[in-house]
Amino acid sequence: MRLEFAAHILGIILTIAVIVYVSMVYIFTVPRRPPSAIEVTPVTEVIGTPTEVVVGNIVYLPLPRKITNVVVEEAILWRRSIREYTSDPISIENLAMLLWAAYGVTDTIWGLRACPSAGATYPLEVYVVVGEKSVVIEGDRYLEAGVYKYDIYTHTLRLIRKGDFRGDLARAALDQPWVKEAPINIVVTAVYERTTRIYGERGASRYVPMEVGHLGQNVYLMATALGLGTVVVGAFFDHQVSEVIRASAEEVPLYIIPVGVPKDMRRTAFEDIQSYILRNR
Repeated sequence: MRLEFAAHILGIILTIAVIVYVSMVYIFTVPRRPPSAIEVTPVTEVIGTPTEVVVGNIVYLPLPRKITNVVVEEAILWRRSIREYTSDPISIENLAMLLWAAYGVTDTIWGLRACPSAGATYPLEVYVVVGEKSVVIEGDRYLEAGVYKYDIYTHTLRLIRKGDFRGDLARAALDQPWVKEAPINIVVTAVYERTTRIYGERGASRYVPMEVGHLGQNVYLMATALGLGTVVVGAFFDHQVSEVIRASAEEVPLYIIPVGVPKDMRRTAFEDIQSYILRNR
């Protein structure tokens, strides 16, 4: 009886120890923005509507909201890799929703994001390469062409470089024309150390690649819901992409994701899929 009681107590102690350990790892290893760093700069110059604001080199994106009537089943059904785009720009509202869906905050307590991350280590960084007159703010006002970095905590873009660098990015991507022709390209990098310091080599070989895949699918589904087209690109010279976006030495580029208005948008019906399945049964 005493042995059973001792074993029970030991089990409770071990459970508490595991909970404390996991909590401490999460608290002290997951990068978080200190409160002082997320204070919003007072607005001094409004461009477009009150929901889009440019202050210096910071672009305050429209806040996340329900913007489409496409349900998740339809987004999955219609998702395609699209490489041909019209010359039409996209709206800043659509850009904001693409970035939020990619890696934006979805939880106000723990700061969780739109895609799962091993141990909530969040190793990815998100950039946007914007072309000339490629993102409409309002009317004939456009977001300045350049390379921007996405800040998930404030849902803002920080201008890194001015200019249209889609051609440079396309050359880094083996001259894939859709990179140059798309109005914007989302570029995703990884800081592997954020994950490997907890999970070791498994973080680099498995968890980070899984996470960037989750992010890519989120962009696909949101683009589909918005009536846009996209394709994920993994064929490129890493160092050249890093030069274009001015990535830090610790970042490794993993994805280029061009997004634009598709030249052809074919929609499959569920009835067609049902008939296909029944024919194969």
